[in-house]
Amino acid sequence: MNIVLLSGGSGKRLWPLSNDIRSKQFIKLFRREDGSYESMVQRVYRQIRQVDREATVTIATSRTQVSAIHNQLGTEVGISIEPCRRDTFPAIALACAYLHDVRGLDLQEAAVICPVDPYVDSDYFEALGRLGCLAETGEANLALMGIRPTYPSEKYGYIIPEDDREISLVRTFKEKPDLETAKTYMELGALWNGGVFACRIGYILDRAYEQTGLRDYHDLFARYETLKKISFDYAVVEREPKIQVMRFDGGWKDLGTWNTLTEEMSEPVIGQGIRDESCENVSIINELNIPVLCMGLKNVIVSAGPDGILVSDREKSSYIKPYVDEIRQQVMFAEKSWGSFTILDLEERSLTIRVTLNPGHSMNYHSHDHRDEVWTVVSGSGTAVIDGERRPVAPGDILRMPAGCRHMITADTELKLIEVQMGHEISVHDKHKYPLPEASQIG
Repeated sequence: MNIVLLSGGSGKRLWPLSNDIRSKQFIKLFRREDGSYESMVQRVYRQIRQVDREATVTIATSRTQVSAIHNQLGTEVGISIEPCRRDTFPAIALACAYLHDVRGLDLQEAAVICPVDPYVDSDYFEALGRLGCLAETGEANLALMGIRPTYPSEKYGYIIPEDDREISLVRTFKEKPDLETAKTYMELGALWNGGVFACRIGYILDRAYEQTGLRDYHDLFARYETLKKISFDYAVVEREPKIQVMRFDGGWKDLGTWNTLTEEMSEPVIGQGIRDESCENVSIINELNIPVLCMGLKNVIVSAGPDGILVSDREKSSYIKPYVDEIRQQVMFAEKSWGSFTILDLEERSLTIRVTLNPGHSMNYHSHDHRDEVWTVVSGSGTAVIDGERRPVAPGDILRMPAGCRHMITADTELKLIEVQMGHEISVHDKHKYPLPEASQIG
């Protein structure tokens, strides 16, 4: 099975735990059997591997999410990086070109395309396998998964099949309706369009060539920003005369808001949270190292993180986006391929950060032109390289790097340190990367 997971957007509807770097699919809210927590993307990836250990999994995403993907899934997962955002058709075309030109998949093989963050059980991924087979052997160029609706929803588009068989040709598509129209669609046997489909890789690349003139992955990548912003539905689906749909009767939820997400949490409180006996239907999600106390509240969601605090009525939490769009603030937390960082204090000429490096990982060997840095090791052990000099580090060690000094650190165990940056220009752009000196050159 070849699966392309579409991982786009910043997920602002889950602010303050999501931001421009940390999308909703990377927030760890689902409890594992061992008591730890996993994110949506970790859950989906685990479920795919349980159903098909040999599956080729590729995540189509932006540059800003690559570090978080590596942090949570490791480096073996395939990633098709979009140089900029150009909607779903360019993203899918680039991912299929990646599968063919980089991963070496045959043009006649099918790829299953689906969102990265559905809340589903294993039967969903078993159905994806059948959908891929249908794309390779069926009578149509596109095979869609139609999700049997459980209620008349205004949030989804609808697929109208020609008959009530498990696999049917598609009669027509309907855009997101009002409530009464949705009821009518359900009476006609309509299915939710969850954006899940399969087709041969060569079919997508033929459509990409017809509409862009670009022939391979490297060409698409180099000229990606010149491509028209257009959805896959408009670019391909509406122009394809013969489409099949396969019904899916299993559980499927889009956890796009705090209200829908907290319904699937296995517990009402994550992190330090206290509810008094008069609270009813109250969820607390707290990533801060301070307690949150709720008293006398009903049907409320409280979410606290480095980027802010949300206190909202459950239903109102679905309408958060326009308010979050007005917030102008530096991202205060991010996951990187080597670990994570949290901004503790932000001043005009100083920045204080708590850095966590995962075991065996390291920062790039780099320098800054306009700021000095001081590292204080809080816990763990590792090795620092400062201007070519190698030295072990342990809790209590303090390392000073003036502007222009080349430096890096590698974690032997999980390594936590406090980094203080000081200077008249503190910017992510003030950074020069270098190859690490050979061992023989390190003092």
